[in-house]
Amino acid sequence: MVRIDRVTTTGGDGGETSLGDGSRVSKSDLRIEAMGAVDEANASIGVLRTHTRGRPEEDAMLARIQNDLFDLGADLCVPGATADRLRLTEGVVGRLEAEVKQMNAALPPLTSFILPGGTDAAAHAHMARVAVRRAERAVARVDDLNPAIRRFINRLSDHLFVLARVLNGNATEDVLWVPGANR
Repeated sequence: MVRIDRVTTTGGDGGETSLGDGSRVSKSDLRIEAMGAVDEANASIGVLRTHTRGRPEEDAMLARIQNDLFDLGADLCVPGATADRLRLTEGVVGRLEAEVKQMNAALPPLTSFILPGGTDAAAHAHMARVAVRRAERAVARVDDLNPAIRRFINRLSDHLFVLARVLNGNATEDVLWVPGANR
């Protein structure tokens, strides 16, 4: 269990922060940028969850994902392959893949690209998806990572895309792209 006695430490006032192994790095370090982007993605999913309270299955998936993102952050904040630290596992990647497959099986095939929107919940799922894509780009710039991190964050954007279609009444409220519609 994590114990946090104080939130304000003043340790970062000089533009540096500590990693999980105790080393100090600039707050502009690529690893710190990636950790912040993952945190932003997690917060976006938190906002999405305010729209899934009446959908226990989808809300439970999102709750698991939020916890997994904290595990990912714990893994990301410790460089190297230290065995005694919390590491993201391939099991969570497999779970995401299985959930995507299950959700997608109930959806009609795509016949067009989908514009972000539809229901409030789906629109928030799309916002969370793009936040995850930003986190994926930030994670891609970090060296010395557990390979499961990159796979998880890539699968998560797929998961949120398919979830948006589910939240759009199983795609009945998807907003389809019409190429050249405004020429």
